[in-house]
Amino acid sequence: MILPIVAYGTPVLRQETEEIDEHYPDLKLLIEDMWETMYASSGVGLAAPQIGKAIRLFVIDASGFNEDGDHPELENFKRVFINPIILEESGKEWKFEEGCLSIPGIREDVSRKPEVTIEYYNEQFELVEEKLDGIAARIIQHEYDHIEGILFTDKINPLRKRLIKGKLNDIAKGNVKVNYRMKFPLVKAKH
Repeated sequence: MILPIVAYGTPVLRQETEEIDEHYPDLKLLIEDMWETMYASSGVGLAAPQIGKAIRLFVIDASGFNEDGDHPELENFKRVFINPIILEESGKEWKFEEGCLSIPGIREDVSRKPEVTIEYYNEQFELVEEKLDGIAARIIQHEYDHIEGILFTDKINPLRKRLIKGKLNDIAKGNVKVNYRMKFPLVKAKH
């Protein structure tokens, strides 16, 4: 089922998230719904807070970054991350333009370290430790930030943040056009 993505300004995007175990209610269905929601919104990653759940879970499918063949390491990069912990971020920070399904229409340069070592459980609840770099590391860091209550707009230049404040407020009020289902914090439900 395609779920609505919660917009900037929704409290769950700033909440501390909780670890889950393999007995989390309907976990398999939730993961399937997250994949379906992410694909329907043309995303490469989706974290549980973005669908209103304050749990430590996100999904990534970065294979779309290899359409031109420039990133063969992303060819089959499709993962479920449950209770992830970033063990290390290393290297010289680099800027790359990021966007977010919860913050539609805004793209900004964000500096992140190019390498990440992460430990997580996959969908079979097997413990995995991986070291990744480049785009894969960046997507992981972006989604990991979501389960920490951090948005990419928190990491941009303070002047740029002031310049986009009006757009962010418009998103919270639902004054934005998107081609996927969204739930806005400052829009009253129609009865």
